[in-house]
Formats: sequence, structure tokens, C-alpha cells
Amino acid sequence: MLARDTSLPPPPAEGTIEKPARGNESYIALVWRRLKRSWTGMAGLWLVVLLLLMAVFAEFLAPMDPKATDIAFAPPQLPSFHDKDGNFVARPRVYALADSADLDPITFQPIVGPDYEHPRLLGFLVEGSPYRLFGLLPADRHFFGSMDGQPVHFLGTDKFGRDVLSRAIHGSRVSLMIALTVVFIITMIGTTVGMVSGYFGGRFDVWVQRFVELVLAFPQLPLYLALTTLIPVTAPTNVFLAFVIIVMSALGWAQMSREVRGKTLALARVDYVRAAMAVGATDRRIIMQHILPNVMSHVIVAVTLAIPTVVLLESFLGFLGFAVKPPLISWGLMLQDTATYSVIGTYPWILSPVGFVLITVFAFNALGDGLRDAVDPY
Repeated sequence: MLARDTSLPPPPAEGTIEKPARGNESYIALVWRRLKRSWTGMAGLWLVVLLLLMAVFAEFLAPMDPKATDIAFAPPQLPSFHDKDGNFVARPRVYALADSADLDPITFQPIVGPDYEHPRLLGFLVEGSPYRLFGLLPADRHFFGSMDGQPVHFLGTDKFGRDVLSRAIHGSRVSLMIALTVVFIITMIGTTVGMVSGYFGGRFDVWVQRFVELVLAFPQLPLYLALTTLIPVTAPTNVFLAFVIIVMSALGWAQMSREVRGKTLALARVDYVRAAMAVGATDRRIIMQHILPNVMSHVIVAVTLAIPTVVLLESFLGFLGFAVKPPLISWGLMLQDTATYSVIGTYPWILSPVGFVLITVFAFNALGDGLRDAVDPY
């Protein structure tokens, strides 16, 4: 009689059912497991989370008040671990900026250089300019900055002496708010119109699609510029911003509608939808319970890929002066200082908002590519 190999697991008892190694996973859990396999998708997800946190806690993360002024066009102050004699020190520091007696041969402005006699020690959770967190809670602590509360410009200053890094951090709030609001409106209108048009079909679908084609046929950039000039310059900032959001949304929903309609046309002919029609389910129930859940995977991916487009559009319109008006701050508005080549060549650090735009576009595109692969059942 042969002995049973004890290294193998014992057979299941008679009359019992052996459970699989992995239990039944929900659709969200399955998508998450696939997304974790993509390092680009996870990198995009973490960057998106960091960008959203930066926008929410902008006052805490910004080292200075974005409206405070100092030396105009001051160069970046990079943290250093060396003193004026070149010896290593444990605590990072920056050196104050001071005007020298020499003049720049191009701009004829005093040359700004580091003052090695007055170092400014850096630290975390330092006291700085007062602010209201979330507009409610008074506070004066900043995540990183000078321990003595003196101005520190890690990315330099603009033509008015305002800190570029602090303005870029605050600008993320407005730029991302515009992008998320526009994409939300586009998604709601485009998804609704696309599902209704594709589900009912017939003459209704024909007329709706002719209107969608009319919207898509408009040259968007000239129309953006024409519509934004309708608001007077003296209009309140919030009114101007709301009008820009409405214009972007009115011209952006058509492409989303066309994509959702194509998915709906295919889903309206599957067996479970026809079975729901046969048992007398209402059109609203069929659209909301059977079609909408099956197009959401495509909509989610389309949303993550649409946000970078709106961010780039806002930056371009802001550069031209048609998106955001002061005192609001956005990345596009900050890029107005780069209108001339001589300014860029002399003060290249004012291009720093471009880095924030590139990181945002990469983050959402990488996340969208990862989600597109994760939601694909094939």
C-alpha cells in the first residue's frame, strides 16, 4: 500500500465544496487590481492626489503670501547645506537677496545677489503670514519656509516682487477648479444627451446628431475669444470666471455625447436590454439601470483624459488674458509675464508655471491610460 504524500494539502471532505483561492471580486476591486499592475497609472494616480491636496491646502503649503511684494525679478533662492565659507551645516538655509552697486548691461537694473552675511534658516511648520484655512480657520503655520518669518523665494519673484512658488500653488486651486467644473458639466450633459439619443434612435436621434455636428463644426478657439470679449472689463471677477466656465462647457460636451451615443447604440441591442423592454420596464429604468452602468467605464476614462485638455485650454486663454482676471491667480494668468522673449531670456524662472501644467497633464494622462487598460475586459 502506497503512503500518501504529506507535502500536499489534504483532499476536501466528502460532501463539501472547495472554495477558490480568490473569492468573487467586485468590478471596482478587479479594476483596482489591474490598475496596480501599471506603474505609469499608479504614478499618475499619486500625482493627481498630490495635486488635489496642494489645491485644497494651498495656504498651508505656500511659503509666503502670494500678494506680498519684495524685490522684483529676484532669482530663485535654493536651499543650501553650506555656510559662507563652504563648510557643511546640518540645518538647510538660504541667503537673503541684496542689490549690488553693479547694473545689468541689458536691463540696467541693479544686479541682485546673495547676502552671505545674513543666512535664513529653513524649517518645517514655521510661522509666517496669517491666513484662513478653508476660509474659516485662522492660522499662521506654513509647511516649509524661513524660521524667522523672513521672505524666501524658492522659485524667484515676478515683475511685482511676488513669490512665484506661492502664486503657483495658489494658482493650482483656480486652474484645477475650472478644469474639474468644466469636465463635470461636460460629462453630465454629454452622457445624458448621448444615452437618450442612442437609446431612442429614429428621427429624434437624427435631429440630435445634426445639432451635435453643428456644435462640433464651430472653430472653438476663435469662438472662445469672441465670447469672452462680450463681458465688460469692469465685470466682477466671479462673473467673468463663471462665464468662461459656461463657454467652455457649452462647446465641449458634443464630443462626449458622440462617444456615449456609440456605446449606447451597441448596448441597446443586447439581450438583457431587450428582455427589460419585453417585460415592460420604463425607458427611464432601462437607461439608468442597464445602460448607464455599462457606459460608466468609458465615461470615467474620458473624464481623466478631458481634464488635461481643459487645463491646457485655460492656460492658453489665461496667457491671452481671457480666462481669469486679478485678484484671482491661475497658471495661465501667471504666464502673461512671459509674453516677450527678452523677459524669458533674462528671467527664465517666471516660466515655472509651465512645469506645474506639464505635471498636471502628465498625471491625468497617465491615470487615464492606466484606467483605460484596467477597465478593458479583453
